[in-house]
Amino acid sequence: MRYVSTRGENRGAGFREILLGGLMEDGGLAMPAEYPQLGTADLDAMRAMNYRELAFAVLRLFADDVPEGVLQGLIDKTYTAEVYSNCRPGDNAEEITPVRTLEPGLHLLGLSNGPTLAFKDMAMQLLGNLFEWALSESGESLNILGATSGDTGSSAEYAMRGKRGIRVFMLSPHGKMSAFQTAQMFTLMDENIHNLAVRGVFDDCQDVVKAVSNDLDFKRRYRIGTVNSINWARVVAQVVYYFKGYFAVAPEAGAPVDFAVPSGNFGNICAGHIARMMGLPIGRLILATNENDVLDEFFRTGIYRPRGTAETQQTSSPSMDISKASNFERFVFDLVGRDSARIKALWTQGAFDLSGTDSGRFGFVSGSSTHSDRLATIRETWERYGVMIDPHTADGLKVGMELRSASTPLICLETALPAKFGATIQEALGREPERPSKFDGIEALPQRSTVIDADAGVVKKIIEESVRMGGRG
Repeated sequence: MRYVSTRGENRGAGFREILLGGLMEDGGLAMPAEYPQLGTADLDAMRAMNYRELAFAVLRLFADDVPEGVLQGLIDKTYTAEVYSNCRPGDNAEEITPVRTLEPGLHLLGLSNGPTLAFKDMAMQLLGNLFEWALSESGESLNILGATSGDTGSSAEYAMRGKRGIRVFMLSPHGKMSAFQTAQMFTLMDENIHNLAVRGVFDDCQDVVKAVSNDLDFKRRYRIGTVNSINWARVVAQVVYYFKGYFAVAPEAGAPVDFAVPSGNFGNICAGHIARMMGLPIGRLILATNENDVLDEFFRTGIYRPRGTAETQQTSSPSMDISKASNFERFVFDLVGRDSARIKALWTQGAFDLSGTDSGRFGFVSGSSTHSDRLATIRETWERYGVMIDPHTADGLKVGMELRSASTPLICLETALPAKFGATIQEALGREPERPSKFDGIEALPQRSTVIDADAGVVKKIIEESVRMGGRG
């Protein structure tokens, strides 16, 4: 398997070459030169596989330069009931991503049973183990630079804390995450973890990460890598649970299944797009946004109009408060026939009109949700099914129900557990959500972070100083 850049200059890297990096050297994103194709016999063979077997079957197609024994060992180490133990009562932790049926034809795919109670753990735990293996092979170290709107940060830090050869510098929007999300990150005192709270919104954090990554001299000198979903390994690891969810509910081989996906940075639903391109019989990918509806606007009109900081709203589904979705470039690359020159021109423009292209052929439909919609969906799901959901999952369920087809099973991706968003659950249900006992009182623990302006130069200086002082890594 070889990888190309969406912007054309890199035309043949292997998985190991792109594993530790983020943006390609031309500023584009890594994409497989072609998608592996799975036929009916392949899918039939995969149907009975457990999560670890399925992960190996999918990932070996994309990481064929990692020895199979190594890959299998890393997968077996990652996807265990002990690591993904935070499942709901009655769910089987051995399933890793258990499916809960709300009513006939309507299902929740539980992706939030990992250490930080968010779907980001599904890929991040594997990424941490892949990174540690790759660095041990090369004898090098890595400075991970990332941005988070709420969940990526804690997931990355829990996956990388204490890992030899790794330092983490995580940017988050100052004062704009939930109290639980903030505490998950800022209470970590590991020497290799550095939390940087940026005055601004998530898009400002992401812009800084890209600016640092585009300084190729600095990137090489300080070995800058990323765990954001601009990292291809993050996205491809998420492809696995689309297969797992599909096999759990498809009534027969080849029958279509729809997926409803709350979307912020487009990485989660991009994984569904990749699964569909590989041959998984996904009928529709139902994209749900919150009030920051740039992606919904695109799939309804063909017009992509990213918003600035002042126009990006702070909402009760904060992990989706994103107006410039990095992974969207991967989809548009496919949409325009993999024309890298056109991609480069479009992203130079910033906003663009692709209303003449047929995005519908890739199965996408979309809708949006508001705070009042979230509260109503949380309340209705609790009253009707006895299931408590978080506000992001509520966005996905609300839009999914609106666009649901009576003849096709619908899987809604549960992207976080409600424990992370106590204030919204209290507002919706008049009660606090339950949380794993290990997180009791986490908000009251000492916290450590550095507040900074959205300035790539400041971040570079912090990285330089940490390396100079010999901070663990």
